[in-house]
Amino acid sequence: MRLKKGAKIAIVVVLLLVVVGGLIWYFNFRGKEKVEVAKVVNEISEYGYQLKDNKSEAYKKLFQELKEVLESDSIDEEAYAKLISQMFIMDFYTLDDKVAKTDVGGADFVHSEERADFLEQAMDTVYKYVESNLYGDRKQELPTVTEVVVDQIETVEFEYLDQTDTNAYQVSVSWDYKKDLGYETEATLIVVHEGNKLSIAEMD
Repeated sequence: MRLKKGAKIAIVVVLLLVVVGGLIWYFNFRGKEKVEVAKVVNEISEYGYQLKDNKSEAYKKLFQELKEVLESDSIDEEAYAKLISQMFIMDFYTLDDKVAKTDVGGADFVHSEERADFLEQAMDTVYKYVESNLYGDRKQELPTVTEVVVDQIETVEFEYLDQTDTNAYQVSVSWDYKKDLGYETEATLIVVHEGNKLSIAEMD
């Protein structure tokens, strides 16, 4: 059976669309495999802290120190407060290992009742312009914190969420970056008791 001229043209058009569509897919998506999701390689399950394999060696070292403090027979609370302050800052201000603006660091250390507001504020400020790196092709230059120093720590009385913690910790910290891109370099944190653990309730 012979095809009419109009039918032949229609078939050619369809074939061209298929070829063009295939070429678009090839050049835009071939080789763009998604970045692997970071895997949990260590954890302190009783406290809900997890260490993922994409963290820096400096962060991994702090995590191990925290694990040793929390697994000791008598927990040194001041050491605990210092470590979570250092780890929070290092994770929060290291943006280079984040996949997108929603991948906010340090949330594990924030008080559970403050966490939702913390995440929202972070995405509207520090994380606002973090570009997606879902396919590992981000060209944006982002900061990496290399060291966090506790400059001062003292016990204070702190009121929050209609509660008062008479033995909260006020922790002043400063930090360095791999490259100075103009981000914050110092802060004061308030660390309070939340159940069996310490949590960050405020950052100034």
